[in-house]
Amino acid sequence: MGLSYLVFPGAHHTRFHHALGSMYLMQRAVRVLRYKNVDISNEEEKALYAAILLHDIGHGPFSHAMEHSIVSGLNHEDISLIFMKHINEEMNHELDLAIAIFKGDYHRKFLHQMVSGQLDMDRADYLKRDSFYTGVPEGNVNSERLISMMHVVDDQLVIEEKGVYSIEKFLTARRLMYWQIYLHKTSLVAEQLMIRALQRAKSLVQGGTYLSGSKALQFFLKNNISQNDFDESTLNIYAQLDDYDIISALKDWQNQDDFVLKELSRMIINRDLLKIKIKNKKIKGERLQKYIEQVKNEYQLTDEEARYFVFTGEISNQAYDKKKEAINILMENGKISEITDTSNHLHLKVLAKPVTKFYICFPKPKL
Repeated sequence: MGLSYLVFPGAHHTRFHHALGSMYLMQRAVRVLRYKNVDISNEEEKALYAAILLHDIGHGPFSHAMEHSIVSGLNHEDISLIFMKHINEEMNHELDLAIAIFKGDYHRKFLHQMVSGQLDMDRADYLKRDSFYTGVPEGNVNSERLISMMHVVDDQLVIEEKGVYSIEKFLTARRLMYWQIYLHKTSLVAEQLMIRALQRAKSLVQGGTYLSGSKALQFFLKNNISQNDFDESTLNIYAQLDDYDIISALKDWQNQDDFVLKELSRMIINRDLLKIKIKNKKIKGERLQKYIEQVKNEYQLTDEEARYFVFTGEISNQAYDKKKEAINILMENGKISEITDTSNHLHLKVLAKPVTKFYICFPKPKL
């Protein structure tokens, strides 16, 4: 959950917790579908468990912050796939089917939907788990009920009509959890500060400045790593990185001579973050420039340096994207209907629309 613990002190659970929980739910789902006479072979079952257990293995320290700082052009799904392929070589291609399911290449599409889809075991676990650890009850979805309502028609995952209300609760919970937790303004600004601290550190190191840090972190600061560079050696170094590498480095970087890196590190360690304002409309350029000029004058910074402390961005929340993949309902008469056509609650159509908001971050005024 990245830096969410700065807002929700209980949010210290790890992706290992989540991976085990997701696999447990997958085991439940396989039992339910087999009970309903859906044919799942032993090989497919084993591949499902491997795929869901490894689906997040590519996440680096503090989750998504690493995707935009120490590696370039790679997201965690890309790195997860690289890990899986590497493990597959070591296991004499035992993961061939798991990788095909993970990528969506296997002909039985419902297997991929259970790993990565609108109602996958990933979401069924993390919503309930994150709700519990943060104390935000809106995300407490009924995963067991959702799984018990699953069925398969023409190799596509469907939900029995009796489960419509559980789907509504699930999608509503997802929308609320994103606004209340994953896109919480304090978590958002803290993650942006961490991204910028790592980007600044990388710039300094590649400019010849020595910075303390673990060997693994030093490697990614010194080198520009893209997808083509992710060989076995790089993968092994990446696997050594964890949250402790980053926090330890930030604690040391508070004492650096470079004002930008020193201040960014101090803000994160001391939870003395930038002020953030979230608006429904794009931030005007003149407003952004006004804050940049104030920071430049107050701290004698260049325009480039000031932009580490003053910046804008946007966040988007869409609980259900039927264009990407529809949630289909198996009606009692045997017909298949898309969820927004089935539900008599108008709010589901609202949940299918993306909502975008815009933010601006800048230093708090001195008292």
